[in-house]
Amino acid sequence: MKVLTEQKFSANSQEEMAKFAKALAHPTRLEILRLFSTQSCCFTGDLVEVLPIAQSTVSQHLKELKNAGLIQGEIDAPKIKYCINQENWRKAKLLFAAFFE
Repeated sequence: MKVLTEQKFSANSQEEMAKFAKALAHPTRLEILRLFSTQSCCFTGDLVEVLPIAQSTVSQHLKELKNAGLIQGEIDAPKIKYCINQENWRKAKLLFAAFFE
């Protein structure tokens, strides 16, 4: 019972972890992150060519990942170039690792 009462994570850490978990809770978003992990950056159009879904759906998934802070976008008119947000990616890995210890 002691384990249940210990406060291993601060409320802020729990909020961040929940935000990351929500973004990771869809197979397409996991695939997008896997693709990003194999290259330095990617344009939306490149993802549309690889993923079997519509451009608007890809954009929605990118929006969720960006809102969670797991990716970042840079406007390179008329396109947007995306990559993994390395700082938040490391933070997410640390939070999940600590949670599953």
